[in-house]
Amino acid sequence: MDGVSNLKILADNSVGPTSSESPPKGWTVRRPWVARVLMFLVVFGPGLIVMEADNDAGAVQTYMQAGAQYGFHLLWLMLLLLPVCYFVQEMVARLGIATGQGHAAMIFQRFGKWWGVFSLGDLLLVNFLTLITEFIAVSLATRHICNNAPWVPYVTVPIFAVLLIIHVMSGSYRRWERITVFLCIMDCIWFVMAYLTHPAGGEIIRNTILPHIPPAGVLPSGLPSSPLVFLVIGIVGTTIAPWQLFFQQSCVADKKLRFKDLNMARLDTFIGACFTVLVAGAMIVVGALAVRHNLQYDNFDPAQYADDIRQFFNSGFIRTGILIMFCNAAVLGTTAISLSSAWAWAEVKGWPHSLELPASKAKGFYTVYALCTMAAAGVTLLIPEDKQGLVVLGVQVLAGVILPSAIIFLQLLLNDHELLGDQWVNKKWNNWINWIIIIVLFILSLILAMQVLVPKLFPQS
Repeated sequence: MDGVSNLKILADNSVGPTSSESPPKGWTVRRPWVARVLMFLVVFGPGLIVMEADNDAGAVQTYMQAGAQYGFHLLWLMLLLLPVCYFVQEMVARLGIATGQGHAAMIFQRFGKWWGVFSLGDLLLVNFLTLITEFIAVSLATRHICNNAPWVPYVTVPIFAVLLIIHVMSGSYRRWERITVFLCIMDCIWFVMAYLTHPAGGEIIRNTILPHIPPAGVLPSGLPSSPLVFLVIGIVGTTIAPWQLFFQQSCVADKKLRFKDLNMARLDTFIGACFTVLVAGAMIVVGALAVRHNLQYDNFDPAQYADDIRQFFNSGFIRTGILIMFCNAAVLGTTAISLSSAWAWAEVKGWPHSLELPASKAKGFYTVYALCTMAAAGVTLLIPEDKQGLVVLGVQVLAGVILPSAIIFLQLLLNDHELLGDQWVNKKWNNWINWIIIIVLFILSLILAMQVLVPKLFPQS
């Protein structure tokens, strides 16, 4: 893309109609604060969805396993990841508003075909594997809901896949967004379940604000154990995933947000980041019941865990809640991840790719979405049940390994003065924070690689 085109994009974003320019016709707003609230509600959506959809099935397993293995001792990690989540996704929202294009298209245009194919290939691989983990959650949760009947996944997994395709192919972005936001808000049930476990408030606060290595994860030599290292990288990988970068930018572009919407888009992203971290913390608290009741797991399975803790409560609310929210997490993750793949592929191919378009006018876009969803559902049914938990955690770790390269592309794009102009590029302080994030992620990826190549680097005991 040349400089003239870039300036045209910036100009088009700075003037003209916008989704938040005024309330709907027939409305009379006399109070400025009411107008601002209404305008925010129009912009609101992409930030919350991209954050909370990352609390997907893999996140449920990873966070609950953190609680089951180490109690509240890793809550501080969630607080540390809060600003990381926000700063990364704020850049994505700013880039989407500035260019009006998706992330995949920008990488191809600014870095060339080779790097574009590399980035797109990474995205599609990790996305497909992650989709498998979402349907694994549906399989496990519905089987336990139906008292472990072996035939259940062969019915429920295809049904979920078809419903997810129908959900997206309605031809209305607003309808899709409203339903998805409602599913995000349903995650408040995690707070209720965490409260019903009667956790010690002082212990939660102490473990949240004081970074430390869990005693159970420290070896006699003073080094962290292999399971702890593996789990920490999994938490990072599930809290910030590569698909989020592609999804939110495409979502912002599809919603046609403009520069006057930027502050509200930032608020949307910040609210989403806070909500997501709080929900993740609640999952850790619910998982910590395993430590309090001496439950041991070699391969943690949230669905089996829901059955195991039923004996400690008079009602089955927590068991049922875990199983339902496990499915809800899978639905959120599937719709967002499949859309990020479909948007990215269609952007690169130059196909029509808006949720406002009916299937007849965006056949390629919707076909990619449907194929990703159905193929992942089919592969899931072929994976043995005793291997499913390991697959879920392994995919989170893989996402953590690939994430640094994805963020580097984002960082370079946000420092492109020709693309964004001097006003919208990263500030110096922003770059310092981002490069620190990238360096830390690379270190974690290097540790994981060394752990695989030299297994005794972090011995089990």
